[in-house]
Amino acid sequence: MKFHLRDLTTETRNRNTEELDKFSTMEIVQIMNEEDKTVAFAVEKELASIAAAVDLIAECLENGGRLFYFGAGTSGRLGLLDAAECPPTFGTDPSLVQGVIAGGEKAIVRAVEGAEDVEQNGREDVIAYGVKAGDAVVGIAASGRTPYVIGALAEARGQQAKIISLSCNQEAQISQGADVAINVVVGPEVVTGSTRLKAATAQKMVLNMITTGCMVRLGKVYKNLMVNVQVTNEKLKERAKQIVAEATNVSADEADVLLNKADGDAKLAIVMQKTGLQAEEASRLLTQYKGNIRRILEGNHKPE
Repeated sequence: MKFHLRDLTTETRNRNTEELDKFSTMEIVQIMNEEDKTVAFAVEKELASIAAAVDLIAECLENGGRLFYFGAGTSGRLGLLDAAECPPTFGTDPSLVQGVIAGGEKAIVRAVEGAEDVEQNGREDVIAYGVKAGDAVVGIAASGRTPYVIGALAEARGQQAKIISLSCNQEAQISQGADVAINVVVGPEVVTGSTRLKAATAQKMVLNMITTGCMVRLGKVYKNLMVNVQVTNEKLKERAKQIVAEATNVSADEADVLLNKADGDAKLAIVMQKTGLQAEEASRLLTQYKGNIRRILEGNHKPE
């Protein structure tokens, strides 16, 4: 049966905005705001699937695997953005979470026409990035039928990676054969077919949940504190000081002293203060507990 673009929810016309070009500026921003309010409710309907994806990906990462995002256009850029934020936020190696976009790096800032239309391009990128068994691959496509993403997921499945699909249509082609399928149906866009709007907002929300959930599971967060923050500028140095102070109930000056002893490592500074250990011993304890402060404090506090 021949496929028609108009069959997709993301491509149908929004009856609330049929006269959009007649709206005042205030009416335009009001209707966009009203439409955006519905996105969180659409995401809510998929929370069980999102949680399943987090559990699956976290297990892969904990056992030495990596997380890859494959997408085209806006979807690809959102994957790249989420991946790029993981090292500064959670102190991860850049190879742990990687975003791949159809058309390569030049497609980040400018559309590469036709790059998403060839399944083989997705297959070749999976091979080029060395996706293998034990890795987790998330295919992102608002339409749920982007050939590049279909090819990437098919090849990744062949390499025995775990497969998660993320789309904004209920009957998503990329969901076929996925270990976890996430289909956030946000409905027609304010501008017909412009999936950089509600669909992109939904995708960003889901990606936030995936990486944040995984990093919490992996001990990259203590309580709700960003303890793996990388101190690469003055703002982040102040943030690390505040994190140590909040986690240990010491003053800002005491936190600064602890950070200096820990060579700027907030997590190490916290463990030193909580256990009374010196930096070298506290570091061994972090290694023993895979960097998880909670497990250290609930354990026997003694390095092996």
